[in-house]
Amino acid sequence: MRRTHMVSVAAVVSALGALALVGCSNGSGSGDGYGSGSGSSDKAVTQSPSMQETTSPQAGGASGADLGTAPTSLGTVVVDGKGMTAYYFLNDTKGSGTSACTGGCATAWPAITTESDTPSVDGVTAEVGTIPTADGRKQITLDGRPIYTYAQDTAPGDVNGQGVNDVWYVIAPDGSEIDNS
Repeated sequence: MRRTHMVSVAAVVSALGALALVGCSNGSGSGDGYGSGSGSSDKAVTQSPSMQETTSPQAGGASGADLGTAPTSLGTVVVDGKGMTAYYFLNDTKGSGTSACTGGCATAWPAITTESDTPSVDGVTAEVGTIPTADGRKQITLDGRPIYTYAQDTAPGDVNGQGVNDVWYVIAPDGSEIDNS
């Protein structure tokens, strides 16, 4: 009987997780961008250990910077201190001081955070700043826009989040969006 109970609990937890992701839709029909692929599908993202919030207080490879640049299939892009590709969310409002990516979105698109009021950069020419997160951390901004990684990018150089739901875009070192469409 114990085994049946454990399977039932796992099934309930799985179902609740799926409902939580479904409930995060913005109702516009296009989703709010935390699916996978190039924007043509809205697959649910399940949480894994790699989906934890990105922090970089000691990261940055050889340079030790919070942000740097790296070559990808889309050209040279902004990366966090661990070498993971950085993205803009088009639903964010430049200069608003807040992130529009919350709940399930924030799970699929972890904020790039720092412990410094003045994040260190290597090769990034865009204006760098921070905004407060809901839990009191400091999310890094470029040109007044919050930046994120994508949970389905599993290795440095991955750009799997590019163009997801037409609201997520890789960032060039000058702070512009890279749009390869």
